[in-house]
Amino acid sequence: MTRRELLQTWARERGGVAAVEFALVAPVMLLTIFGLFDLGYNVYTAEQLEGSIQKAARDSTIEGAAGRASQLDEQVREAVLAIAPAAELTFERTAYASFTDIGAPEDFTDVNGDGTCSEGEPFEDANENGTWDTSQGTHGQGGARDAVLYEIEVTYPRPFPVTAILGMGDTFTMRARTVLRNQPYETNDAPPTIANCP
Repeated sequence: MTRRELLQTWARERGGVAAVEFALVAPVMLLTIFGLFDLGYNVYTAEQLEGSIQKAARDSTIEGAAGRASQLDEQVREAVLAIAPAAELTFERTAYASFTDIGAPEDFTDVNGDGTCSEGEPFEDANENGTWDTSQGTHGQGGARDAVLYEIEVTYPRPFPVTAILGMGDTFTMRARTVLRNQPYETNDAPPTIANCP
């Protein structure tokens, strides 16, 4: 075998090795690339949602905004749908008397010491619905000086279905929330309602 034939044989064999190497590396490389695309898309959508919810929440705190809640929600929806057209959005506003009341149960006097509101024990009906609740909030925008928890949940199909290989679902859900205080456009000095536990 001549030197030239030997080099040609070696080149053919080397080409086969490259094809095998590519076949081994390509799936991992493509999975990584699509995973990064999916991550980038989700981060971008989350940032768009955060910016939109912050703006809508600020606009909701001004006097007269309670009548424009659906219009403000629609602005957030349009911003998210611009990058995730198949997204489904749900909106929720909960008003509290102060920031410290968020997530806190209604106050009650635990007469029997069992840690629950029961047996006619008095409680402060902060949301004025006639029953003791584990949350003091009322649904909606609330009134002047109320702290409003504004939450949005967004669910959309993943743009790169390769994530199913990793055991992830075919949809992605994110939740954004912010809390702002309504402007003091009126005074509400009504005393709290006192009721009794069942």
